[in-house]
Amino acid sequence: MKVDNAINSVVILGGGTAGWMTAISLAKYAQTQPLKITLIQSNEIETIGVGEATLPNIVDFNYQLGIDEKEFIEQTEASFKLGIEFKDWYKPAHAFFHPFADYGMKVKGVDFHHFYHKAKQQGLDAELADFCLSTQLASKGKFYIPQKIDNDLEDFGYAYHFDAGLYAEFLKKKSIVMGVQHLIATVEKVTTDSESGFIQSLTLNSGEVIESDLFIDCSGFTGKLIEQTLEVGYEHWNEWLLCDRAVAVHSQGHDEVTPFTVSKAKSAGWQWRIPLQHRVGNGYIYSSQHISDEDAKQSLLADLDGDAITEPRVIKFHPGRRNKIWHKNCFAIGLSSGFIEPLESTSISLIQSAISKLLTFFPDKSFHQADIDEVNRLHNLEVERVRDFIILHYKLTQRDDSDFWLKCQSMDIPESLRHKIALYQSRGHINQQECESFEQSSWLSMFAGFCMTPDRVDPRTMHVNDTALLSDLRKIKQFIEEVANKAPTHREFINTLKLKR
Repeated sequence: MKVDNAINSVVILGGGTAGWMTAISLAKYAQTQPLKITLIQSNEIETIGVGEATLPNIVDFNYQLGIDEKEFIEQTEASFKLGIEFKDWYKPAHAFFHPFADYGMKVKGVDFHHFYHKAKQQGLDAELADFCLSTQLASKGKFYIPQKIDNDLEDFGYAYHFDAGLYAEFLKKKSIVMGVQHLIATVEKVTTDSESGFIQSLTLNSGEVIESDLFIDCSGFTGKLIEQTLEVGYEHWNEWLLCDRAVAVHSQGHDEVTPFTVSKAKSAGWQWRIPLQHRVGNGYIYSSQHISDEDAKQSLLADLDGDAITEPRVIKFHPGRRNKIWHKNCFAIGLSSGFIEPLESTSISLIQSAISKLLTFFPDKSFHQADIDEVNRLHNLEVERVRDFIILHYKLTQRDDSDFWLKCQSMDIPESLRHKIALYQSRGHINQQECESFEQSSWLSMFAGFCMTPDRVDPRTMHVNDTALLSDLRKIKQFIEEVANKAPTHREFINTLKLKR
């Protein structure tokens, strides 16, 4: 790449979690390539700030930035997350757990769950969850950071719950130290080139005109640059994802902090519970066609396990995605690129993957269309795979107690998801496709949690002696239980980290 063709300046519009994650990532990138980075944040636009639960890739994100985990835990009031407990989704009074971990171990290349299903036919008195250390730790309120060891049974992933506002502030301070220029202003005008259509500059309410080579749109649902200016269009998914509202509130914290998120199904959607060190984040995701905003508020407030400490806030959204996240010299990250819903904590993960694509295909001033097309292709596939995983939760329910859940059961689903369900039902095969955000174990957690049993299992399991298989599985179950019992409680582990600072 010619030096005189290099991108010299980047403007980020928006200062929420997406904006500051992008800013610090670009500042890290700029250590090897000179780059002026400016973030414009408006105090007149309120950030959503409810993306408080994450996926395990946030651990790698922080590590790659050189962020000390203990400092991060302290500064963001974070807790650890082993997965999500789903209550009342399959049927009322039924619960299951989605861990960030595998079940058992592969045997000669055959996935463990095939042997588990074979053993169940032979009288095994155990559940699939008994063969996942992460699930057992969660059930006991325990946590520890897994070490790199040879025993696959003790290998599991983890993520965090954190205060999104504190995390953005945490990254902001580090970004500014790394050279990011921070402006508090409102954009009053966006100027584009009359011939190319590229964004040339932003005019601020102060009258200042900010020019740049590349513009990153982190302006939230409005998509100030990618949509209001460049009009890339939006693909709506409300035919499959009925929920289009959220009401959120914070409540008092507890001495014991559970190392997992709770998702509890309700009459017109579901309620989240995200435990932090100092408080609990709560929200009700619902369909406005099936419950009013006021009734949703009252339902949420009546179902808290502590007193509310903030006023409930209603957030409206449209499930779907922009047709493109990269168009001309504008790249959309975060809510400006689209929004599915927070069921599996994918919002921050999708911010990370978008940043990764931006850095992988970081442009020069020629903005090669092949690069732009590939980023859009990869992003669209990734979001569609996430969409399918979320739809699965609604489609497999057996709840028949409200119009909302009956509609979820009867709705048509994308062919890509229909094929995936059919393969598992047929022979227990979990089809992994390009750009999958969720691994096989996550899909298995859903199939098992919704009580799907495959019609057949891998024929290679037939060569395993039934008596020996039952014996081995009982030993694995006992080993996992013993390890979980020895672990410290989640709160004890957090306190230990603080003492080491």
